[in-house]
Amino acid sequence: MAKTTEEFEEHILDVDVTEEMESSFLEYAYSVIYARALPDARDGLKPVQRRILFSMDDMGVRPEKGHVKCARVVGQVMGVLHPHGDSAIYDALVRMAQPWAMRLPLVDGHGNFGSLDAGPAAMRYTECRMAHPAVAMTAGLDEDVVDFRPNYDGKDTEPEVLPAALPNLLVNGASGIAVGMATNIAPHNLREVVSALKALLRDREVSLEELMRHLPGPDFPSGGRIIGLEGIRDAYATGRGSFKVRARASIERVSARRRGIVITELPYLVGPERIIEQIKKGIDSRKLVGIAGVKDLTDLANGTRLVVEVKNGINPEALLEQLYRVTKLEDTFAINAVALVEGQPRTLTLKQLLEVYLDHRLQVTIRRTRHRLGKARERLHLVRGLLLAIVDIDEVIAIVRSSEDAAEARTRLMGAFDLDEVQANHILDMQLRRLTKYSTLELNAEADELAARIDELQRILDDDTVLNALVASELDEMAERFGTPRRTVLLASDGVVRS
Repeated sequence: MAKTTEEFEEHILDVDVTEEMESSFLEYAYSVIYARALPDARDGLKPVQRRILFSMDDMGVRPEKGHVKCARVVGQVMGVLHPHGDSAIYDALVRMAQPWAMRLPLVDGHGNFGSLDAGPAAMRYTECRMAHPAVAMTAGLDEDVVDFRPNYDGKDTEPEVLPAALPNLLVNGASGIAVGMATNIAPHNLREVVSALKALLRDREVSLEELMRHLPGPDFPSGGRIIGLEGIRDAYATGRGSFKVRARASIERVSARRRGIVITELPYLVGPERIIEQIKKGIDSRKLVGIAGVKDLTDLANGTRLVVEVKNGINPEALLEQLYRVTKLEDTFAINAVALVEGQPRTLTLKQLLEVYLDHRLQVTIRRTRHRLGKARERLHLVRGLLLAIVDIDEVIAIVRSSEDAAEARTRLMGAFDLDEVQANHILDMQLRRLTKYSTLELNAEADELAARIDELQRILDDDTVLNALVASELDEMAERFGTPRRTVLLASDGVVRS
């Protein structure tokens, strides 16, 4: 029979409100900072982004395969690795597929992934797969190049960080708001970042001025013009700084009777509809005078094209300066380079950002080399066992057939051919037809090839010069495969082009 309310013993626990608030706030802040808002300085990814790419790689949703529903990827990520809302996961996936948000998109999207002025379709309608740069980010996960940790329920594992053959944090940038801190890192040009990394690899004491000769400033997916370089230098020297970004505009004759201002590039993450709305407000408030009309001719084929028609008798150059002041045709970008380094949030200079990534790639290369060296040595050991046995293959077959069990056969093979247990087990595990097809010439050739490979791998581990050269060559390969020309023009405050 169930107890009544009166029969339950009352138990009230007194808790200090101040201590409880401090404890709860710290736990919440820790969760936001480390598990949601800030990227890791090594692969430049937040946990949700890393989990999306790892899940897609694990599912085999690769560039050479067909697209799959985004809902399928989101469900896999949420069910196995990221126990948060599906909308947050889908938002992160969509951003990695948007070419106006990422300098080097990591997801190949199919369907309506939105625009600068509109959101994407629901995840049940859109499809995705890994883009080629994402494959470079995950390459080597099966070669013990990074540590894995348990997922949220301990039933699976996930990588703590991706191998990241690309310097993703600087190339694609990052933004996020945590508790008590935020991050905002501008996108950069891959070729320039690789050039700066190689300069740092050659000389760890390289100056900021030398690094900026290789990496002069941000390179936004939307292009535009950066006006004034002092803020860029401040950001690279201290981790914080701001600068102006202007749209690319030209004065053209847009009809037989009128001239106009034609805008073909906008500041980062500013959409044409927003500009049109601001122009209309400026006209209504009489802050903008002399505009006959605004046309948005933007399309997927030709890109951004916003035409501001100028009334006769109005100076277009003067009107353009007014547009810069009143609308987002001129915007401010503030860099706040905060990222996780060894699990701690830090504000990083340009050199520190490059150093953290470079150290990560060196460690990944060392671990990959050790893994491959171990595999090569294991295979060479087995090949040498086969060479000993192949000399008298008939006796091997006779021993196996006349033995009562595998243990006896293994012992007799070890005694007859001077094999160890690993070599004997390998021979016993092979099918007879495979064992008899081997020839001494083929095995000797494989042994020589393995020995040369082992020497090459050992040189990488023994000689820092060889290791550095390998890392530099892999960076060059990334720049060659995925690099594109600079889109953003760098202008000094006097209007002189610096890029």
